Amino acid sequence: MAEENNQYTFENPEYRKTYWHTCSHILAQAVKRLWPEVKLAIGPAIDEGFYYDMDSPFPFTPEMLEQIEGEMRKICKEKLKLERFELPRAEARKLMEEKGEPYKVELIDDLPEDAVISFYKQGEFTDLCAGPHVDSTGRVKGNAIKLTACNAAYWRGDSSRQTLQRIYGIAFPKKEELDEYMARIEEAKKRDHRKLGKELGLFMLRDEGPGFPFFLPKGMVLKNTLLDYWRQVHKKYGYVEISTPIMLNRQLWERSGHWDHYKNNMYTTVIDDVDFAVKPMNCPGGMLVYASEPHSYKELPLRVGEIGLVHRHELSGALHGLFRVRCFNQDDAHVFMTREQMQDVIQETVRLFDEVYSTFGLSYTIELSTMPEDHIGTVEEWERNQDILKAAITDMGKDFVINEGDGAFYGPKLDFHLADSLGRTWQCGTIQLDSQLPERFELEYVGEDGQKHRPVMIHRVVLGSIERFIGVITEHFAGAFPAWLSPVQVKVLTITDRADDYAAELAAKLDALGFRVETDIRNEKIGKKIREAQLQKTPYMLVVGDRDIENQTVSVRHRTGEDLGAMSLDAFAGLLKEEVDSKTIK
Repeated sequence: MAEENNQYTFENPEYRKTYWHTCSHILAQAVKRLWPEVKLAIGPAIDEGFYYDMDSPFPFTPEMLEQIEGEMRKICKEKLKLERFELPRAEARKLMEEKGEPYKVELIDDLPEDAVISFYKQGEFTDLCAGPHVDSTGRVKGNAIKLTACNAAYWRGDSSRQTLQRIYGIAFPKKEELDEYMARIEEAKKRDHRKLGKELGLFMLRDEGPGFPFFLPKGMVLKNTLLDYWRQVHKKYGYVEISTPIMLNRQLWERSGHWDHYKNNMYTTVIDDVDFAVKPMNCPGGMLVYASEPHSYKELPLRVGEIGLVHRHELSGALHGLFRVRCFNQDDAHVFMTREQMQDVIQETVRLFDEVYSTFGLSYTIELSTMPEDHIGTVEEWERNQDILKAAITDMGKDFVINEGDGAFYGPKLDFHLADSLGRTWQCGTIQLDSQLPERFELEYVGEDGQKHRPVMIHRVVLGSIERFIGVITEHFAGAFPAWLSPVQVKVLTITDRADDYAAELAAKLDALGFRVETDIRNEKIGKKIREAQLQKTPYMLVVGDRDIENQTVSVRHRTGEDLGAMSLDAFAGLLKEEVDSKTIK
């Protein structure tokens, strides 16, 4: 492999994946050298690095991870050649049995009869693997490898199976790149929304309700301000808002297809001897609303939004702060249209997304997810709808990548992956094109010809899960939300208790103007009050003392430490109003 060739650089995602896959084998080899009794499961490359699942009689400690890293560096220096070979099923099984690897034996048993069973050998280490790999462990730079975590993982994702230990790692061709990555990780830890959520009093998570977040007063201000903005934007684009029941009967979910395709993620109960399900999605309720009255082509496109509370059963090991919960509000919307309107409606929706994401300073990439194996509808319909999605965004001059087989069971979709201030990506928005549910629910409209026709529709969310989006922007802004979104916009701080009444007067005037304000009249030094207000990420601090009372002014400080000097309250209110109205990110 000639490293000067661009094909073999980290700019090429396939090479990057191959490099990390080889690192997972080096990790496994290092562990087997140090502790031969450990049993190996699987070790793939992932979006950021690699991992290996192992069955170990002891927990891996941080000190042990350092020991493994040291052994990995030795293996890299040994420049062991990676050699691929194939074996018939019986011989492959025997090899893994002799090596005492029961998880590999199970994987071999589950392969199709005609499968090519391949292995990769490096020195004394051999692993069941389809590849590909780099040609030598010497290609991997040992001083640019870091094992980052060790977590529990179920064998084959099944909570009833063996609990394994998953060791995560990252590696780069240069030590400098690893150092830059680790610096970003440290910054990400500081921005962890779970940590900031607690420090800023936004939300809490309790063992009494795993996956069911509690929003605290300041968190509710943030959430409601976000939803007010959502409603403002959607009104501008011609949406109406509805609310549908949180629980509906089994017959509805069978009709929509969710009972067959999504039941394992649904919470169910029985009422009056009838099966019911708590809704995991808002769509079927939206179908019933549309079907409740006749429609004309003159109404279309009909844009219907809903901030719907949905519940989905997630494995406990998958729960993660606000990013993966079991109960969340989804900013769902369904747009019903004629076939002729499809491209225009998709483009209009993308423009709405552009407006919303730019407000938060978030850029995005688009992924087109195509027909999965578990789908409803004909292949011809899927291909036609996929072509419409492609044409709509191509016509807007936007790029996209194909994500084969990851569409919703009822239609292809465009997924919007947002990039935050650290360059991390989050899948939030989606536009799903659907001609199946209108058919299943027999939705109709009267056309210009006076005849009944079937509409098509899109399912779309812009924020996605409101809770998850709050987690994303908390980390994106490191808790320092723009003034328009901040739970507390202004904090009035007194230098002396003689300013207490003046502080209360200022706070009352700001409150009357619609600003969110707090006062700090504690008998503490002003430096401490300022530091605490900065830790709470409050955008503006008004410091008041005897001189301010005398001059009827306020001394304004920004949370960044910038001193804006003394000004009248009216001048400050005008400054803040302009920043809030324009939704400036400062």
